Amino acid sequence: MLVRALTPEDAQSFQSLRLSALKQSPSSFASSYEDEKHRSPDEVIDRVMQTENQAVIGAFAEDRLIGIVGVRRDLFAQHRHKAHVWGMYVAPGYRGAGVSRTLMSHAIGFAKNMQGVTQVHLAVAATNDIAIRLYRSLGFEESGLADDTFDCDLCMCLRLTHSG
Repeated sequence: MLVRALTPEDAQSFQSLRLSALKQSPSSFASSYEDEKHRSPDEVIDRVMQTENQAVIGAFAEDRLIGIVGVRRDLFAQHRHKAHVWGMYVAPGYRGAGVSRTLMSHAIGFAKNMQGVTQVHLAVAATNDIAIRLYRSLGFEESGLADDTFDCDLCMCLRLTHSG
């Protein structure tokens, strides 16, 4: 398995996997298939383009994109110490093989390399026990509930330690 930050050349593969994720697991994401299917190719390229403040990490098996996770810094001045993980998804045939853990480890590593970032935040469906166990095992702690009309998300936070 190869894990790396996606590039503009991966935009089409990303969009295809993202749309599959939204169709197969709609309650796991803040966005919807209907919202995402109309994104232009340029919007998708912008979304996967790595910068100092964001990246989409991809896992590949035999040149096929099988898993994705995004990480981005909060750009509001008073919140620049926070990064957010979003869009974690692994294709069904590859679950249970450590792909999610590897993707999350890379996302956390990317966040650690962002100057000034001291926290990584994420939201997960409160009913997704498997994901919650993974996030806890990586050091994330529960920081609250976001309860809305559709779902109840568990908010989690990882406080980063920087060496040096």
